[in-house]
Amino acid sequence: MTILALTGGVGGAKLSLGLSHVLEPNEVTFVVNVGDDFEHMGLSISPDVDTLTYTLAAIVNESTGWGRADESWDCLSELENFEADTWFQLGDRDLALHLFRTALLKRGKTLTEVTQTICERLGVEYKIAPVTDSSLRTRVLTAQGSLAFQDYFVRLKCEPEVSAVEYHQRTLASLSPAINTDEITGVVICPSNPFLSIDPILEVDELRSLLINRDFPVVAVSPIVGDRAIKGPTAKMMRELKMPVTCVGVAQHYIELMDGYVIDDADAHQMREIEELGIRVRNAPSIMRSLEDKVALARVCVDFLKELR
Repeated sequence: MTILALTGGVGGAKLSLGLSHVLEPNEVTFVVNVGDDFEHMGLSISPDVDTLTYTLAAIVNESTGWGRADESWDCLSELENFEADTWFQLGDRDLALHLFRTALLKRGKTLTEVTQTICERLGVEYKIAPVTDSSLRTRVLTAQGSLAFQDYFVRLKCEPEVSAVEYHQRTLASLSPAINTDEITGVVICPSNPFLSIDPILEVDELRSLLINRDFPVVAVSPIVGDRAIKGPTAKMMRELKMPVTCVGVAQHYIELMDGYVIDDADAHQMREIEELGIRVRNAPSIMRSLEDKVALARVCVDFLKELR
């Protein structure tokens, strides 16, 4: 198989880890959201790329799902002494990676090239590809005005009410050269926030066109379980955007782009409503607390793709 896994955030990284235990490195490419990327204190930061990289390198902070394990915070403490802006917390080990990335980018390397180098240095055999090397950025329209993603998500802790989400520079975004679209046999849309993690990926026209005109199956995993989001502001945003906070609501959002849909056992009563949309459905335990949970859900996705083929 040659699978693209579209991913961002902690939920996406969890399923991606499961997929890495089910598929060989030459069978999957992880296509990662870059709408969260930004510059902070002169450093180029790619949060979703880093979360997945740390996860597949087995050095992620297990308690948070992001950042480094065994982290120290000496630099942040010193910045606080200088009364610097520390709302975006960077640990010392994390800072080392951002310094390394920033230096390579300033030498003319692309984000794709830098990501490949970092994966090699950290022993990650699987291909992690930012969806684009272009400056595609998510902005959230709120009652407080248009906010850069990290201002909304981290500094303001997702508190402002959302009226819309925009993706700046999307018309300039071209697909990363690391993403081979010639031999795709299936796509998995991970259980990431549809608006903040997956939609920015789909704003790259080449990828969206590929999915709309596909000759391969696409399976998505619902990020909503029992009318609640497992993690993050997905449910809150769905309410504010006047969408039903259900797995059906997410299915309607992806309706043009998927053939199969994995929902949690708790939502099995909504299978018929989803099937009426013309989408095949599988229900399975989808809350990924352990590695076994992640691997089991990944197997469901891969087997579903094989069946749909």
